[in-house]
Amino acid sequence: MKIVFFGTPDFAVPTLEKLLENKDFQVIAVVTQPDKRRERGNKLTPSPVKAFATDQNILVWQPERVKKDVEILTQLKQIEADVFVVIAYGQILSKKILDMPKLGCINVHGSILPQYRGAAPIQWSIHDGEKETGITTMLMDKGMDTGDMLLKATTPIQLLDNAQVLAEKLALTGADLLIETLYKLERQEIQPIPQDHTAATYASLIQKPDYNLDWRQSAIQLHNQIRGFYPNCITTFRNQPLKITATVPLYAAYIQELPEQLQEKIHKIPNLSTISGQPGEVVNIIKGLGAIVQTGTGLLLLLEVQLTGKRPQSGWDFVNGTRLTVGEVIGNG
Repeated sequence: MKIVFFGTPDFAVPTLEKLLENKDFQVIAVVTQPDKRRERGNKLTPSPVKAFATDQNILVWQPERVKKDVEILTQLKQIEADVFVVIAYGQILSKKILDMPKLGCINVHGSILPQYRGAAPIQWSIHDGEKETGITTMLMDKGMDTGDMLLKATTPIQLLDNAQVLAEKLALTGADLLIETLYKLERQEIQPIPQDHTAATYASLIQKPDYNLDWRQSAIQLHNQIRGFYPNCITTFRNQPLKITATVPLYAAYIQELPEQLQEKIHKIPNLSTISGQPGEVVNIIKGLGAIVQTGTGLLLLLEVQLTGKRPQSGWDFVNGTRLTVGEVIGNG
């Protein structure tokens, strides 16, 4: 089966790797986003998909706008591919492109459609406190994740899963599901199922204000925001920015979902049910764990934080390094 692969981030790499390992598939070319200036040094950096494809000696195209690039469009048509596989590519494909491959364009989407259509389904599913998500393969059409569905696979969302952890799980699930989808499509063993558009929800691009923490929210809301938008959620500490990267909501019902070792430590915290303060106030400090902060409803344990210009550190190292004391208020600057 002749394939052109469209993808850009780490999330797409396991599927490309799986395709290259399988003798029944031939990846003719990879289409990915242009190199971007990233992180310190402002050096041009290839996308994870380009880096992997280059290592595998696969032809790579990086059009600024694929649907407007006449040369790329000509080459895509000349390939006469059986299928285009699209995973988090980052550009909208025109109808002209969608109509090129014999079996169509197959998208691997990180949610159970029609829920969480759009750019950031993994992040928003965690933010919204979902207990389950998954992968859907679908035939692409001109809409945003509106095409007919092919196969689905579900994945539970654990209490301490952040967006990075969940994306790594779903990337592996997506790779397996894509292979199954391609085989069944070729054998005509799949009946595409139209989506129920009335049940659709949307996962929009994450904006900078989405990272701001409001300590008047409940502990579970803050916890879901922090892990959903990992590692970028931010507050202030002593009038300086402070990222919060891992937390634990200290409700009895949620504590039961934690790893046993962490449960044991939390159960040893004295008078947990009687501790209170104003939102953002440090109401207790637990040796070996870190600070407990009062929220609008409930308490939140800070497991990992990151000061400006520093590496992420454990909540306990943060307490020791800053000489944090009970009564200080986070988010007051």
